[in-house]
Amino acid sequence: MAQRARGTIQIYSGSLRRFEEFVGVDLGEASQEAIRWWVDHLRLQPISSSTLRVHYSALKFLFEKTLGQPEKVAFISMPHAKAPLPKILSPGEVAQVLAGFTSAKYRMLFTLIYATGMRINEASLLQTQDINAVQQVIHVRNGKGGRERLVPLDGRLYGRLRAYYKHERPPVPWMFTSKAGGSICAETARRALLCASASSGIGKVVTPHMLRHAFATNLLEHGTDLRKIQTVLGHESIRSTVIYTHVAASQIAAIRSPMQDLPD
Repeated sequence: MAQRARGTIQIYSGSLRRFEEFVGVDLGEASQEAIRWWVDHLRLQPISSSTLRVHYSALKFLFEKTLGQPEKVAFISMPHAKAPLPKILSPGEVAQVLAGFTSAKYRMLFTLIYATGMRINEASLLQTQDINAVQQVIHVRNGKGGRERLVPLDGRLYGRLRAYYKHERPPVPWMFTSKAGGSICAETARRALLCASASSGIGKVVTPHMLRHAFATNLLEHGTDLRKIQTVLGHESIRSTVIYTHVAASQIAAIRSPMQDLPD
């Protein structure tokens, strides 16, 4: 912590030295107008939002904490950091990871996550009554924020779930259980996935969420409407789903161009 604090002080000091050179007065004498000039100058520079946050944080620390003049920087709002694009696994890589499990229970759990886009906490709490083979859906009762939803139950997935259940016979009502007989521990399952990804040889550290990303991207690449993907994933806002349009390059490439209507 002390090293981090010293590093932060050095970064802030460097930023404030640049600010002082820019305005041409001592830091304590800088007016709000001068601070606005500096902020506007920074916004015009080709720098990332994270770098902007550093400069703004230095200003706020100086005027709010050190100089006791918070009104001078009250207008500054922190830029939002852009969410990184999700890391996507190809179907071949997913197959290799699933083959890396030595436990049928964990292999089935993560097959389910890849096939439905469920979160690991949702899948780990799945009960037999949640599987509706007639309507070909799975009822997710423990969604994020307490929201319930339905996810698709593919015929092949249902067949694998039946075979798994017949072989393992987990205690009622759970599909996946711990050694103690309760629902499976999500953290233990995560560790099993790390081991499987390491032994798979794909050279990637795989997380449960990467399988969820792979599910969503696969749907988009095969023409599934974005609103349907939002519903299946349980996203409250479409903005959380739109990120997959940036990683499904084949969908972008498949868009018909108006150039096709022009004569050669």
